[in-house]
Amino acid sequence: MTVLHEQDFYAWIQQQAQVLKTGCLSKLDVNFLIEELESMGASEKRALLSRLEVLLTHLLKWQYQPAFKAEAGF
Repeated sequence: MTVLHEQDFYAWIQQQAQVLKTGCLSKLDVNFLIEELESMGASEKRALLSRLEVLLTHLLKWQYQPAFKAEAGF
């Protein structure tokens, strides 16, 4: 399973999903699965923080730059 993880990530994900669906948990690639879940969680958190930063920046511009409101049609 390790080789598949390194060579074809998508195929590895599909394989792990199938293992979960069949309930053969002993066949899971547990170490890499844990690593990928932790990585995915960190990535999602960074993306969320980035989007919140952009949103807050736009809200501040909208609040404190009257010309910005006029250009946006508000």
